[in-house]
Amino acid sequence: MEQMSSREIYANPWMVVREDDVRRDDGSEGVYGVIDKPTYALVIALDDSRVHLVEQFRYPIGIRRWEFPQGTAPDRADVEPAELAARELREETGLRAAHMQELGTLDVAPGMSSQRGRVFLATGLTQGEHSRELEEQDMRTAWVERSEFEKMIETGAVTDAQSIAAYTLLLLRERRGE
Repeated sequence: MEQMSSREIYANPWMVVREDDVRRDDGSEGVYGVIDKPTYALVIALDDSRVHLVEQFRYPIGIRRWEFPQGTAPDRADVEPAELAARELREETGLRAAHMQELGTLDVAPGMSSQRGRVFLATGLTQGEHSRELEEQDMRTAWVERSEFEKMIETGAVTDAQSIAAYTLLLLRERRGE
C-alpha cells in the first residue's frame, strides 16, 4: 500500500490523529485513519511469586481496572525504552529495579495505531516515593500473587490486553528456562 497524501486531523500532547489517502496494491484508492502515539513501556515488577499492579480509572471505557505499570513520555517524546520503563515504574509505583530485562514488543492496535510497546521485567526491587502525573492521582497499587493475577484475568478483573500479552511473554521466557 502506498501513501499518496497525509493530513493531521487532531493533535494533543499524547497523540496525533491523521488521515492518509492511499493507493492499494490493486490500484484502487482509499482513506486510512491512523492514530500516531510514541512507543510505550510496560513493566512487570516481579518479587518472588508476586507481581506489582496499578489500578486506575480509564476514561475511554469508563471503569477502573488493574494493569501493569505502563506509559509513554510526555509531549509525544521518544525516549529510550529501558529508560522509559524505569521511569514509568518509579513514577507510578515508587519502585526502583536493580535489573531490567526486555521481554519483547507488542503492537497495541495495528489496524488503527502506529503505537508499539516494549515489555520489561523488573527485579531486585526497592521501594521509594512515587511521582505520579496529575491524571494518575487516583491510582492505587498492590502486590498480587501470580496465581491471584491469573484468576483476575480469568474472572475479567484484568482485561488490559497489553498486560495479559506481557504476562504471556514472561511465561514463555520462563518456559525456556531463562
